[in-house]
Amino acid sequence: MSWIEELARAREELAQRNADPFRQRVAAAVHGKEAISTAALLDLLEVPKTTGNARRVGETMRSMGFIPIKSRRLMPGGFRDTVARGWARPVRNPKILLRHHEPTPAQPMSTSKERQHEQN
Repeated sequence: MSWIEELARAREELAQRNADPFRQRVAAAVHGKEAISTAALLDLLEVPKTTGNARRVGETMRSMGFIPIKSRRLMPGGFRDTVARGWARPVRNPKILLRHHEPTPAQPMSTSKERQHEQN
């Protein structure tokens, strides 16, 4: 076996060891859902509701393309002060939005006198 093949095999093993253990469980929990609160997701995963677990789930959700939200609708009976943080699938593809909304060079605004002069 060549050194390059050994290096590629070692990289694959390292990637498998560093793979997020939550990814498959999170993917199964959010399958078919448009939005879910972080607390509900931690309940579905049957892990303690700690900041560390919420951050790990957050990294996984971002890698899966979800966006963070704050909503009253995620809490049953949510009203006014009851706001839950959670995750939602984006309605539009964020990459497409970035491509269409690239900044354009600023052009000086012309005054009405300049426009009249240009028309004549």
